[in-house]
Amino acid sequence: MTPATNTAAAQGTAPDLPYYAASGGECVLFEQAWRNRLPVLLKGPTGCGKTRFVAHMAARLGRPLYTVACHDDLTAADLTGRHLLKGGETVWADGPLTRAMREGAILYLDEVVEARKDVTVVLHPVTDDRRTLTLERTGETLVAPPEFMLVVSYNPGYQNVMKSLKPSTRQRFVAMEFGYPDPETEAAIVASETGLAPERCALLVRVANALRDLKGQDLDEGASTRLVVYAATLIHAGMKPAAAIDAALLQPLSDDPDVQAALARVAELALG
Repeated sequence: MTPATNTAAAQGTAPDLPYYAASGGECVLFEQAWRNRLPVLLKGPTGCGKTRFVAHMAARLGRPLYTVACHDDLTAADLTGRHLLKGGETVWADGPLTRAMREGAILYLDEVVEARKDVTVVLHPVTDDRRTLTLERTGETLVAPPEFMLVVSYNPGYQNVMKSLKPSTRQRFVAMEFGYPDPETEAAIVASETGLAPERCALLVRVANALRDLKGQDLDEGASTRLVVYAATLIHAGMKPAAAIDAALLQPLSDDPDVQAALARVAELALG
């Protein structure tokens, strides 16, 4: 069976569709992956819009979305479920992976490289043609319905020997690479998100791009679109631009006073 798509949502006319400005064919690719029951891997820098994209596509396809922020202590049981004591009785509680498979939802594992290795082992039979999950503690073997989809993301910029996906895991996914939007699109996104005038958002995007040029020099990561939205939100609320830029675009990037001074100078030059 091929999953059906909500027509209004697919056309982007659903009233509750999370705003997302497509920069290419990523929406079509995602939908085709979903229709053909393929898992998707999203690669890209922090705050470039990966999470919003998944929320947009889940709403567009009319599917529930479960999001899990992965971390060092995330275990396979955190995803699949565990027995809990309730009212003196032991009951089974599904984890987000199990719920998503039962409901035909989309499960999004953000920064999956942060999860423990046993998590990826559980994911393997879910990502290939078996699309199954075995719950040893309940004796169940779940087969994912056609509407279920697994989406994972990670930031290649943070990869190192201990924090990377094994090739055998990466090759189980259709991969999509994300970057920051072009300046005009990013300014439109920020204006839509915050209500700040587009020309003022364009100035903030100019500052962000100047800071991004420092990645690999003084910074591990450039200013994200998320931070630009924060700065615009503060300005729209009445804060002076200099204070908003300092709080939202400069301070989160570094704790080093010398680097902070350099960033402030770069921002000043970008603003003209």
